[in-house]
Amino acid sequence: MKMYWLAAVMLPLILGGCEAYQAKPLNMDADMPHRIPRITVGAAEIPLLRHEAHPFNPDDGLDITDVAILAVVNNPELKLARDDAGIARAQAFDAGLLPNPQLAAGLDFPSSSTSGSNYTATSLGVSYDWTSLLTRNAAVGAAKKKVRKYDLVILWREWQVIGEARRLFAQSYYQNRLAKTLTAYRNLLADRYHHVRQAFKDGNVTLNTSGADLAALAGMDRQIAELNRQRLKTHYELTRLLGVAPDVALPLVGDVMLPHMDKSRIDAMLSELAYRRPDMLALKAGYEAQDLKYREAIIRQFPAISISIARASDTSNVETIGPSIALSLPILNHHEGKVAVEKATRKRLYDEFENRLAGARSAISEILKDQRLLKTQLEAVQASKQSLEDAVNAAEKAYAAGDMDEMIYVTLNSRLLDKTLEQIRLEQAVVGQRIALQTLLGTGACQAFNNEGNS
Repeated sequence: MKMYWLAAVMLPLILGGCEAYQAKPLNMDADMPHRIPRITVGAAEIPLLRHEAHPFNPDDGLDITDVAILAVVNNPELKLARDDAGIARAQAFDAGLLPNPQLAAGLDFPSSSTSGSNYTATSLGVSYDWTSLLTRNAAVGAAKKKVRKYDLVILWREWQVIGEARRLFAQSYYQNRLAKTLTAYRNLLADRYHHVRQAFKDGNVTLNTSGADLAALAGMDRQIAELNRQRLKTHYELTRLLGVAPDVALPLVGDVMLPHMDKSRIDAMLSELAYRRPDMLALKAGYEAQDLKYREAIIRQFPAISISIARASDTSNVETIGPSIALSLPILNHHEGKVAVEKATRKRLYDEFENRLAGARSAISEILKDQRLLKTQLEAVQASKQSLEDAVNAAEKAYAAGDMDEMIYVTLNSRLLDKTLEQIRLEQAVVGQRIALQTLLGTGACQAFNNEGNS
């Protein structure tokens, strides 16, 4: 009877906190959206862009900030990273739960009547593993640090996605400039070929002259075709980053000018790199979590303690009640293997933090040196291009007046084309370096994560 009463009391307590199973079938028709999603989040609501009040409206085209917003909100890899953070939060919740006590009950039926006893022996006891309480603080602390680590990893991935979105936007922007420049020169070659072909029909030029102009025109067509393939590849990379189907048109608008950072500001950011860049803070949180796991392993070297209290009766109907203590005997296994694993893991995370920090500073230094070279090269190209533009403007007037041979005029334009293409590519390299520098410095990263109190 006592057993039934106990079952009636315990069963609701056991099942009361249980969650019912809910099926979630896989989506066998999953596909990327075939239009730009209508998101309601603005740049001010994204930590990495919080300083920029920028409403998202794709109907007006997508500028460089719109592309960054859409990438952060809709990137498929970021969605998986946020799922990982959800798992970490669930694990932290699990680590914070107190361990359950254990209930043991038993019956002992007499198998012989020689003893003269017909009573059924019973036992009922409750036990608790107190060792888990000793390690609870370390386990909970490690789980919270892990959550913080995942939040920071997401922040860093978001910043990298923003940098990649800006890079692809800039790449598309400069590829479009190259296409316009090449198309304009191709039209010039086509006009010349048209004139030369008519002159050949009239017998005023040789076949060699006509053939050379045709070869130049065909070469320019090949160059434009190759550029168009590169533009298509950039489009596919950008749609993949933005989480939309490849057939979605991306109406990119605006320029790619980014704010210039002076050396004093860069030096200040470099000195704070370990305290502000999300990946460095994530590694720090991971190291702290591992340090707590190492402490937990050390605590578990001590004998496991289980305390219980039991009530029992034997076959002669003598009832007893009393406590008991169970200790594990660390004779064969002192838990030294687990301690060694956790200690070695902590050492690896320590080295990873040092390597990441040193590598980041080295990469930033390389970019700064490269930027100085690019700036010098770009200034020289701009000066040379200006001289060629003046020469072409003068040649255009002479050619229109019939005072210059068409071949000389086309040759000057060809040289100007080469300098223009070189300038565009150098400008793209400069912007690309600025985007990479912003990413490596963690410019704009959420300062809330610098607060050690956050977890």
